[in-house]
Amino acid sequence: MAQDRIEIVGSRRDAPDARRIGAAPDEAASVSVYLKRPGAAPEPGSAVVIGRARLRRDRETALDAGVESIAAFARQHGLVVVEQDPARRLVRLSGSVSDLSQAFGTKLALYEHPGGAFRGRSGALTAPADVADRIEAVLGLDQRPIATPKSIRLPAAKAAQAHLPNAVAALYGFPKPAGAGKGECIALIELGGGVSSTDTAAAFKAMGLAAPEVTAVAVSGGANQPGKDPDADGEVALDVQVAGGGAPGAAIAAYFAPNTDQGFVDAISQAVHDQANAPSIMSISWGSAESQWTAQAVTAMTSAFQDAAEAGVSVFAASGDGLATDGVSDGKAHVDFPASSPWVVGCGGTRLETSGAVLKGEAAWNSNGGGTGGGISALFAVPAYQDKVALPAPVGSTKAGRGVPDVAADADPDTGYSVVVDGQTAVIGGTSAAAPLWAGLFALANAAAGKPVGQPHASLYAHAAAFNDVKTGNNKVGSVGYSAGPGWDACTGLGSPKAAAIEAIFAPKKTAKKPGKG
Repeated sequence: MAQDRIEIVGSRRDAPDARRIGAAPDEAASVSVYLKRPGAAPEPGSAVVIGRARLRRDRETALDAGVESIAAFARQHGLVVVEQDPARRLVRLSGSVSDLSQAFGTKLALYEHPGGAFRGRSGALTAPADVADRIEAVLGLDQRPIATPKSIRLPAAKAAQAHLPNAVAALYGFPKPAGAGKGECIALIELGGGVSSTDTAAAFKAMGLAAPEVTAVAVSGGANQPGKDPDADGEVALDVQVAGGGAPGAAIAAYFAPNTDQGFVDAISQAVHDQANAPSIMSISWGSAESQWTAQAVTAMTSAFQDAAEAGVSVFAASGDGLATDGVSDGKAHVDFPASSPWVVGCGGTRLETSGAVLKGEAAWNSNGGGTGGGISALFAVPAYQDKVALPAPVGSTKAGRGVPDVAADADPDTGYSVVVDGQTAVIGGTSAAAPLWAGLFALANAAAGKPVGQPHASLYAHAAAFNDVKTGNNKVGSVGYSAGPGWDACTGLGSPKAAAIEAIFAPKKTAKKPGKG
């Protein structure tokens, strides 16, 4: 007797906002099935760091039954288990599009949009109750693009207005030793583009630094492909050169995945559990408005960030370059995910005011139609570390939620970064510069502390004096948005870093020596 099928919670999605051009080709495909987390999740800001090895040991047996249940379900539908990783709660299945569609009760079609064609679906996914109850997310059936890079490139003629990445770091007081951050690894999540060793060498020569070790990691069919997509190449180059310019002694691991919810979640999960490269910091410069995500994708990514907190990985994400609407044209305020996750340090953007090599002041970035994202989350409640923050009322909503961003740094392209990409010097800005800058700073903090800082929110919110408080500017689109002001605000968070003060928060506490005898 066939088992009753039920809806996989959170899998329902709208039809793509694109032209349907026919049925999806019955080609080979794969899906990532994420199992529900065993045990209680840590609270935002209070996770105890237990490390990757402990996470893996704890899950080896806890998820055995769930993995076998998914494997048996796959065999019944002619699918093949190509990977199972209990630490990541992941079972990857492959098969034909028709077999996968039948297994999960959906119909897939081909859609066309300006970036090309993609496979998509609408409605919910289903599975037998004993299988569906174990599943957190099924990702990969739908391959619509999920995110955009949070960077903006200016014409080359404006290059004279830009700063070298390590010069921006110096403005914030980053230390200058050539090996600063040595022993740490920064994970960069990339949903396109590639990194060129020639570009990296030229960029770091311009900064007067040795080029860092950059390891490219292929995830779920992604690849390091410099030259194929110039815009994505600019994002990757910005990430590598800003993170490395701030922490020139740190290693960098770039995780290249397809721009789908499957690729995005898989890349984050792989980086969190990567025992070979062992990153202790993660920088994410891609995202989209919270309203663009399915509940299951948000849940799966949130679980990966909870794993990051327990593994001791500090995660930084760009808050977006579309001001308070995050580029959504409904006239309402939106915030960008994953920056809105309470397990992630959301990074907003500023415009620098400098005199030579001295930082004179900053304002919230809002220029030439772009600017820092920020506001109130519609998905996540106010975390404990923001309990004492005077969060503004949500614009266009009555629901109180987490405030975004947490911190900020230079992002205005007019005061942006001189980056070498595809053999040319370009001027690039965007909040995707703020995220790797903060990631570089935390590589220094980890190295100084001698251990991973982990999720830093509670400590950051308890030390307002460690920030340059940005009090002017706004992220408004017309009348929709927020203004900067004293203390935390929904444009620049707590502010930009005073690097030495940030490091001092996490430095080992010195104990007074006991007086000797005699």
